[in-house]
Amino acid sequence: MSFKKIIEPLKDNLQQNGITEPNSLQTKIISKIKGGKSLFVIAPENSGKTTSIVISVINKLKEAFEDAPRALIFVKNKEEALNLAEIFSTYKRGTDLRVYCAYDEHNLELQREELYLGTDIVIATPKRLNRIFYLNGINLNKLQMCIVEDAEFLFRNNNFAEVTRTPESISRCQYLVFSDKFDARFERWQETFMHLAEIVKISK
Repeated sequence: MSFKKIIEPLKDNLQQNGITEPNSLQTKIISKIKGGKSLFVIAPENSGKTTSIVISVINKLKEAFEDAPRALIFVKNKEEALNLAEIFSTYKRGTDLRVYCAYDEHNLELQREELYLGTDIVIATPKRLNRIFYLNGINLNKLQMCIVEDAEFLFRNNNFAEVTRTPESISRCQYLVFSDKFDARFERWQETFMHLAEIVKISK
């Protein structure tokens, strides 16, 4: 898939940041993601995984719609959430897409109030997302994309179990897991909500 097939504001923002052609990873996965395929994306550091997430989410959602989020991205901590939100801010210019970060260090009640105002993309740490959800502070019924960025963090501090709770609470959704390596524990997800997912690998 070339960048000719993405929405104009995103294409312009990529060009302004010196990205004119998809790299090898983006060539393999962006069209699959646009088509709704669930994927395990296994690629080394600095291969463009984060940029691929941002491009794919913006290109698929296109514009703001209603109040409930349509994309949920799990990250390991506050720093990663804010960094990813900054990247989205760069590439979503010219669209009205709304991005919200939910992390443990922020006031829980304030997060519930802010989410109630509406957002399209939520970037969240697993434990905080689940606390908000079980307090009825977020509506996941409109979710189209559930993504894990740099999934190695899942296997610390019970994050794997925390993220696994989300598919148990929502209906059909596209799942995208980005990681440096395929961990055997991902097989549990293959047996349940990601049983039709494709594994895409690129080497260094």
